[in-house]
Amino acid sequence: MSKKSEDLSEHDVFVTEFPKEGFGIVDYLQGRVHFSIMDQMKLMHKSGMSPVQIKETILASVTEIIENFEPESKSP
Repeated sequence: MSKKSEDLSEHDVFVTEFPKEGFGIVDYLQGRVHFSIMDQMKLMHKSGMSPVQIKETILASVTEIIENFEPESKSP
């Protein structure tokens, strides 16, 4: 099995798809964020991180994203 195949199977284990139909764009994006964070937390827990480490890591990442947000930027 190639490394790429191994990566895909690991992704299948940890990536939850959010349904696209029946949601407005804001709800859809919020759902994707929610599932993404939950998937990340599951993986972090499985890798042996404590709840406190998980919380600190997630909050640091989200804080950095928010602090670097530039609404006038042309990037997605």
